[in-house]
Amino acid sequence: MAGLKGTSDGRTPSLSEVHSSVSAPPTMKFWRRLLAFSGPAYLVSVGYMDPGNWATDIAAGSKFGTALLWVLLMSNLMAVLLQSLSARLGIVTGMDLAQACRAMFGRRVANVLWVLAEVAIAACDLAEVLGSAIGLQLLFGIPLIAGVIITALDTFVLLLLHHRGMRTMEAFIVVLVTTIGVCLGLEVLLSKPEWGSMASGLVPSLPGPGALYLATGILGATVMPHNLYLHSALVQSRRIAKTPAGIKSGIRFNFIDSVVALNGAFFVNASLLVMAAATFYRAGYHEVADIVDAHRLLEPILGASLAPIAFAVALIAAGQSSTITGTLAGQIVMEGFVQLRLRPIVRRLLTRAVAITPALVAIIWFGERSTGGLLVLSQVVLSLQLSFAVIPLIHLTSDARWTGRFAIKPVVQVAAWAVAAVIAALNLKLASEEIAGWIQGAGDSAWILWVTVVPAAAGLVALLAWVTVVPLVHRVKGVPVPSAVGVHGPAQAPEVEPIRAPRHIAVAVDFSTADKAVLGHAVTIARAAGQGASIRLLHVVESTSARVFGAETEDVESRADRERLELYCTELGELGVEAVFDLGYGEPAVQLAALVQQHAPDLLILGSHGHRGVGDFVHGTTVEGVRHRVTVPILVVPTASA
Repeated sequence: MAGLKGTSDGRTPSLSEVHSSVSAPPTMKFWRRLLAFSGPAYLVSVGYMDPGNWATDIAAGSKFGTALLWVLLMSNLMAVLLQSLSARLGIVTGMDLAQACRAMFGRRVANVLWVLAEVAIAACDLAEVLGSAIGLQLLFGIPLIAGVIITALDTFVLLLLHHRGMRTMEAFIVVLVTTIGVCLGLEVLLSKPEWGSMASGLVPSLPGPGALYLATGILGATVMPHNLYLHSALVQSRRIAKTPAGIKSGIRFNFIDSVVALNGAFFVNASLLVMAAATFYRAGYHEVADIVDAHRLLEPILGASLAPIAFAVALIAAGQSSTITGTLAGQIVMEGFVQLRLRPIVRRLLTRAVAITPALVAIIWFGERSTGGLLVLSQVVLSLQLSFAVIPLIHLTSDARWTGRFAIKPVVQVAAWAVAAVIAALNLKLASEEIAGWIQGAGDSAWILWVTVVPAAAGLVALLAWVTVVPLVHRVKGVPVPSAVGVHGPAQAPEVEPIRAPRHIAVAVDFSTADKAVLGHAVTIARAAGQGASIRLLHVVESTSARVFGAETEDVESRADRERLELYCTELGELGVEAVFDLGYGEPAVQLAALVQQHAPDLLILGSHGHRGVGDFVHGTTVEGVRHRVTVPILVVPTASA
């Protein structure tokens, strides 16, 4: 639904470009309707198999065998529960999680939560950048720094998919996910694991030093905070009836979508861990935390040249597919939390720059060997931020004030809060242990940590307590929620006052075929305004002489342009409309804006440009340049060449 501006309650829909763009009518048969709903969870699932997961899964498998397989299973069950809650929130309220958090907590707390969400997205994108760069190095021998820079180019792949529509993007993701699954399935078969030992790995245990750190990393890599924001927006791409039956059906089909997609992600992560256990742990390589080392050791250990190739191909597919997750999530949290909307290419380049910078610094300063530790650290950062997304999500979906009859049942609430407690406890334990270790190792410089890291950690703990307790207090007191208030304020019609028809009309002409349409609209508007209406033709001379000497120039082009404008005015006079003209000299957008400010017309009419895509980048767009410099209304007329 291109051009969608707002919902019935005044809010801008989440991901408005694709909002309600996929039809899922109730008249379809079950399997066709299930296929129509399938897709959002697959986009979310790529975040559960990104290169950060590879680092944590390989590190866990090589160091502890299959002993931490239970963490993957537990994380997957948590993911299914939490992603289904995220989908429920989006379907029932019509808000994504970021919008709902702002409505529930207010602007100040929302701004802090936004910063934390952006940190998580940057950590995720860091893993994707490093993973893609490592994959390119392994497969084609490209230097790691060059590979990191090349990953910025996937910005344009994402934009292309975004413009092609939701189903095209989902189909692309399914292809990449299938590639990952096939490649890693092949790795497992080649590694010949001991299938019986996997059962013991499903029994919860922390087998040794470093197990908690890796378990937390696996948790952060599997249950990713930004995916909760993303899923609540993606489900709104399906057009469903806002009736109890329609909402209930949407929840059911999206739950099935989540179960299927996330179990596929579990298969990928389990394959990585089992492969690492069967290959490295069994061979005595217990410290393989680096993806490059894993790739290098596969062929000599397994004796199959296909193994490292499949590994690298799967890694590149994982990195490229998960970039979409981070970018869309970044758009959602920025629009939802702080109501700031950037052009997709700006948002993508900004996110990628934030990810590339630490990657380049780490590679240049510490060497290429630092990438493995950096990947694991990025996943621990994700885990530490997770509670700030999970707890508000549980509050929103548990509270009938927000979700009405579709609030989750008490048994699901208990399970959800148990998941939140496990996540918070693991993170608090990990954070306290890590900070204590830093202080102990800092020696005489420990005071720096006491005045920086410790207060910051205490502040985050206080914030976590606040977002946990305050909504419960409001719920008990029955404080009304702003259910009718969207991100643009209360839903009400503005007081409309008709304005008089524009009588002084400025028209930008460029002596192309576009002038016919532009002048036709101008004459129609002038005639409708009645007696006294006039048209002022504006044109900018762009010759070298005009750019240097300005209005003093008298070159061939300026004289020819003046003659053309006189003919235009004569023609408009024949049509019964008074017309005059004025010339500018130099940069079109700047000079047109100056002429408009000088003459102060009631309306400015411009023709749309005749180039697209790369042409916009090379030539620029006069319309965009002018509209940001003037305050008068602008009418942009589409032309045949555009």
